[in-house]
Amino acid sequence: MTAFEVPDGLSEIEHELPLVMEMIARTARWVHPDTFKALPIWCPDTARSRPRYDAAWSKVLVSGKGVPKVEENIRAAMALVEALGVKTPPKPKNWTVCHIWGYDDENFAGRSNVVQDPRFYSCVGNMTWLPTPLKGFTDTVPQIKECLRVCAYHLYGWACEHEDVRVGAERVRAGVIPEGYPEAWPTAERRTLPPGTAPYSERVRAAIAKRKARFRQQLADPALEHFGHDAVREVLAFWNVDLTAPEH
Repeated sequence: MTAFEVPDGLSEIEHELPLVMEMIARTARWVHPDTFKALPIWCPDTARSRPRYDAAWSKVLVSGKGVPKVEENIRAAMALVEALGVKTPPKPKNWTVCHIWGYDDENFAGRSNVVQDPRFYSCVGNMTWLPTPLKGFTDTVPQIKECLRVCAYHLYGWACEHEDVRVGAERVRAGVIPEGYPEAWPTAERRTLPPGTAPYSERVRAAIAKRKARFRQQLADPALEHFGHDAVREVLAFWNVDLTAPEH
């Protein structure tokens, strides 16, 4: 009896990737580079899989079944929406945050150490906002991931420093332009903003000022038992965030 042969799904759509990249280039939403410069990291106190605490940082939140809650992608998504300056509520439907340097395990079986690192989880230069149906392509197609990483590098001047992605980051910093890279995206010679780049608006500046004020308040409050004051200071220092600098 002859079996019904089915090839690898990625090879099946290989010839369609230029069309997919065209859709991503046309629809992705990017944080403005001035926003990234003003505040690259928006939630230095958490990362993927970290415990979620109450507002006083004293108790772990639990589900209705008594299971401790962990950070999934909630606060990173909220940070990205704020950094884009999107008007909410209501939040636009059918958009999903994509970590540019995140999961590289095609089987999704291993740990994603990059987004479990608070230095990179809520970095707004490490995220783009995509129509939800396109998220599967950015999670699973290596060529598309590399295009996103090259775009982020030329847009923000940043490639991830995590050791797990060192080889890929070195390739990006070397100036390699992947096949299928959109003509509308920036390169070293083409200094342009991708379509869908949000402005560095008064709304965004106000959100940054509010975040910085909250960081100052939290770092000065020793009663926040599980906040991780020293760890948060280390993350802010990594990004050279000056909490006293005014927004321009």
